[in-house]
Amino acid sequence: MWSEPALADLDAIADYIALENPAAARRLVRNIFDHIDQLEAHSDSGAFPQELKGRRYRQFVEPPCRVIYRHDEKQQPVFILHVMRSEQKLRRSKLRRGRKK
Repeated sequence: MWSEPALADLDAIADYIALENPAAARRLVRNIFDHIDQLEAHSDSGAFPQELKGRRYRQFVEPPCRVIYRHDEKQQPVFILHVMRSEQKLRRSKLRRGRKK
């Protein structure tokens, strides 16, 4: 499941890439969704983000993006919280905006 802010993040990144290369933007979005489909069966496969202590959050990289997600077996296997350019620093505030209420 996706948070609305995470979908907006992905849309913004794809829109920017599409200005120069629409096919690359479509490929990026497709690859991210394919990776998320794989996470449904292997939700622990993502790496732990270095910026976050503890094991609540995980990530995967699909260049040029980094996708941050939470794995919670009690509620849902995977919840996508944030999509960002991989060269950006991760801020906790970006994760809070994507939390379910």
